[in-house]
Amino acid sequence: MNKIGGFAAYPSMVKLVRTLLGAGLAAVVLVGVGCAGDDGGETSVGTDTPASPALADPEAFARRIEAPSVLTINVHTPNEGSIAGTDLTIAFDRIAESSELPDDRGTPLAVYCRSGNMSADAIDDLTALGYTDIVELDGGFNAWEASGRLVEPPTID
Repeated sequence: MNKIGGFAAYPSMVKLVRTLLGAGLAAVVLVGVGCAGDDGGETSVGTDTPASPALADPEAFARRIEAPSVLTINVHTPNEGSIAGTDLTIAFDRIAESSELPDDRGTPLAVYCRSGNMSADAIDDLTALGYTDIVELDGGFNAWEASGRLVEPPTID
């Protein structure tokens, strides 16, 4: 027999206690890792420079696009409107070969579409191209409008 905390215990009981303690420690580690912010590579935008790519609610996205150094890109196709101040409109499925993108891969980008589906694809391509500072409007301009903000109608060429 072994002793646990001053009490006599059978070997099977010692093994059970060690297993439970090990599992408890593992659970604490896993919870700690989960709380560290790993959510599949996307983080929410705060006041600091976000991890890239990051999802931004309409308020955070509005703050992001106010910065003069940020390039705002509408990737929705067909064009159904845009957020005021949008710099470029590039179809999500053509962004990888666009000559309009900046050469500097560290340029801060703010990307959106109507609902978030097309911008998610565009973000994948931009990340693959090496862009390192990308924020995506969570829910697209549908969420933008739902927050009380305006979307400009598409321009007719």
